[in-house]
Amino acid sequence: MVKKKACKKCKIFVKGNECPICKGTDFTTSWKGRIVVMDADKSEIAKKLDIKMKGEYVIKVR
Repeated sequence: MVKKKACKKCKIFVKGNECPICKGTDFTTSWKGRIVVMDADKSEIAKKLDIKMKGEYVIKVR
């Protein structure tokens, strides 16, 4: 199984070669835990993690 890559800055999982949030290209496959945000405006967890858009996020990057 291939591990997903995540943006080191935004902590969102990335499929292509550019982060959809910050447009960066600094990714890692070394991460721990994940969270899926369906509605960032209504999610208390998204507010605490400063997440502004829906998607699948890493909890901790290494």
